[in-house]
Amino acid sequence: MSTLKRILLVEDSDNDVQLTLAALEETHLANEVDVVKDGQQAIDYLFRRGTFQGRGEEHPAVVLLDLKLPKLNGLEVLARLKGDPELRTIPVVMLTSSREEPDLKRAYGLGVNAYVVKPVGFNAFTSALKELGLFWAILNEPPPGTVRKDSH
Repeated sequence: MSTLKRILLVEDSDNDVQLTLAALEETHLANEVDVVKDGQQAIDYLFRRGTFQGRGEEHPAVVLLDLKLPKLNGLEVLARLKGDPELRTIPVVMLTSSREEPDLKRAYGLGVNAYVVKPVGFNAFTSALKELGLFWAILNEPPPGTVRKDSH
C-alpha cells in the first residue's frame, strides 16, 4: 500500500512557485502539489471554503508557507491553521526571504515546524527544496488524517 502525500504551497511569486515545483519534481516524489497565491486562498483551501469546498477530505502532508503574502500574511495563516483543533497537527514550513528576528520568534510562537530562509541562488534554492521535500514528504511520518491510502 503506497501513500500519496499532498503538499500545499502558499506562494505569491510565480518565479518562486516555478522554482519550488521544479526542485520538488527533481526529487521524483509522487506528490501532488497544490498552489495558492495568497493568504486568503490558503485559508479557503485548508478550511474547504469557496472554490475549495469540493476538495478531498485529506489534509496536506506539509504546508510550505511564504511569509509575505497578499490579503493575509503567512503569520496570519499560520495562526489560523494552528488555532484550529483539526488542522493544528499539519506540519508547516515557513519558506521565506525574511531573516527578521521578530518574524522568526512570532512564527515559532505560533507553532511553525520549521523556518527556512530562501537561498538567493538557483542551485542553493533547489537544493534546499529537494531536502525539504524529501524530509516532509518521504521521511516524516505525518499526523493521522493528513494523507489518503492508495491500494495501487
